[in-house]
Amino acid sequence: MTDTTRIDTVLVANRGEIAVRVIRTLRAMGIRSVAVFSEADRDARHVREADTAVLLGPAAARESYLVIEKVIAAAQNTGAQAIHPGYGFLSENAKFAGACADASIAFLGPSAHAIEVMGDKITAKNAVAKFDVPVVPGIARPGLSDDELTAAAEDIGYPVLVKPSAGGGGKGMRLVEQPGMLPEALRSARREAASAFGDDTLFLERFVLRPRHIEVQILADLHGNVVHLGERECSLQRRHQKVIEEAPSPLLDAVTRARIGEAACNTARSVDYSGAGTVEFIVSADTPDEFFFMEMNTRLQVEHPVTELVTGLDLVEWQVRVATGEPLGFTQDDITLSGHAIEARVYAEDPSRGFLPTGGLVADVVEPEGPGIRVDSGLKPGTVVGSNYDPMLAKVIAHADDRAGALRKLDRALAGTGVLGVVTNIEFARFLLADPDVAEGNLDTGLLDRRLEDFVAAQATDAALIAAAAFRWLQGWPAPESGNVDPWDIPNGWRGGTPAPTSIRLASPTRTDHVRITGTPADATAWVEDGETVSLTATLDGTTLSVIIAGRREIYTVAHTDGHLWLAGSDGTVMLREVEELSVRTGEVHAGEAEITSPMPGTVIAVGTESGAYVTAGQSLVVVEAMKMEHSLTAPVDGVVDIRVAAGDQVMVDQLLALVTPHTDTKEDPS
Repeated sequence: MTDTTRIDTVLVANRGEIAVRVIRTLRAMGIRSVAVFSEADRDARHVREADTAVLLGPAAARESYLVIEKVIAAAQNTGAQAIHPGYGFLSENAKFAGACADASIAFLGPSAHAIEVMGDKITAKNAVAKFDVPVVPGIARPGLSDDELTAAAEDIGYPVLVKPSAGGGGKGMRLVEQPGMLPEALRSARREAASAFGDDTLFLERFVLRPRHIEVQILADLHGNVVHLGERECSLQRRHQKVIEEAPSPLLDAVTRARIGEAACNTARSVDYSGAGTVEFIVSADTPDEFFFMEMNTRLQVEHPVTELVTGLDLVEWQVRVATGEPLGFTQDDITLSGHAIEARVYAEDPSRGFLPTGGLVADVVEPEGPGIRVDSGLKPGTVVGSNYDPMLAKVIAHADDRAGALRKLDRALAGTGVLGVVTNIEFARFLLADPDVAEGNLDTGLLDRRLEDFVAAQATDAALIAAAAFRWLQGWPAPESGNVDPWDIPNGWRGGTPAPTSIRLASPTRTDHVRITGTPADATAWVEDGETVSLTATLDGTTLSVIIAGRREIYTVAHTDGHLWLAGSDGTVMLREVEELSVRTGEVHAGEAEITSPMPGTVIAVGTESGAYVTAGQSLVVVEAMKMEHSLTAPVDGVVDIRVAAGDQVMVDQLLALVTPHTDTKEDPS
């Protein structure tokens, strides 16, 4: 199709930050937007920001976002001439692209043929090789048996990488360094590939030592014009999932950039590609002038904003313009790269707990602003982050004149990013940005994994503890218009003799302390446990807490959810838990050790006893199901239990499930 097609309504077949980002461009273009949503996303940000929205079905993606017939019907019923698939879900589904064509709806992506060819890694390698695109030495053809793969490995030379032909995200991939490891690697890779993609076809590639992941953004119209928009470095990844991305790569020189860009354009030409797409290459850190084709993503990429910031082009806008039949109107010589851009993905996961997924109710969101700062986010206060969808919540992107400036700017932007109510990986992203090798641009795809054991969650400072306690303390003060108030009820510490301070016990992952405050909000003193007494001035205006502690002023956005205090300030977000005092503390048994909390979001499927019962150390108290696994939580000490949940309850990470009051005098039930 090369005739001009009118598009005034676009359905966005996705959710979260990418749907919000696409809607933003559609609004700027004067195009009406249609959102789709599941039952879980009724009040989602992308639904609110679209001009209209259509319910697809239940929370499960397979019953809503992945049902082609429902998406097509939603487009037809709302008069949408085009569908933008975002990324994930149906974005690389050839059947979906074909269904759009059958319904005379423009698919804002390539043809079904291009998706089908590039969706199979074996077919893709063979297709691009015909256009002189360099591919990793290996063996790739349909139906290879284990014996054929084993024989080929000897010719390729170890180490080799076992890869599934279908799918992505690293599933089914196995690094094999010695011949004796190959048989089991093939068996396990086939099982995982069959389970994840319904296809256990495998192929082999030579493993590139010290690999760097570099991808090239291309843009092609319906008239045969293809250009590349420079490359992105995506080597900082965990389990083949990208965390930090940047443009341009600090590795490539101008000559190599031109060569790899032309290879990406030839990849697009091999399938008559149209629209925006990304060609991924593997490059050895030791020989950066040698690169090999890995795969092509036939869609917009998560990391596309860094390319937009260094080129000044809006890729979503060009996806729409290409679909209308408009020619690019510029050549490769017209593309210039300005400055440097770096992006960090914000995930709902806890790096201090092995990156377990988190979740919860987003009480508030704090997003950075300023020159060169961009945030793509699907969050708003009230968003419920659950386990139905991908844990990526947002992206924070910084652009500056050079790489060092972009790194500094992104770090400060992340420090000013807060998702109050949900534990995220923001602190870990800042840890990565501070790594000397990252600062120098000495990257490879294994760097992040090598640094994991060095990461330690930051300890909450005394100032953060005092600020959190001040927030709870201020909440106890009567409003100015309250009238006559009993002086005994005012938490200023007034008594007939020595002032009695307000005491609040707070815990972070690394410490548990009492904070004590006395005085008035305008003139108070505070101290942590046996620490130094400091001056304190505190005011609370809605969710904004202003404190001056020992002469230093800080302003926080605060929230109080499920016994947790969240403070987002200039140096990052702190999450603290209010710890209840227990009436019994015997010997070496501390109150904190008698608390049973949920290790992750989940559902209580069983409660082993009732409140008031005597329990023994190791006895199962509550069973929580999360990530399709059962987690039995046991009593840490002998004592009397206080159960705080019931079977069927949905619980958040670190939510208090039970308390055990220690009892060590006898092993028998004291009742």
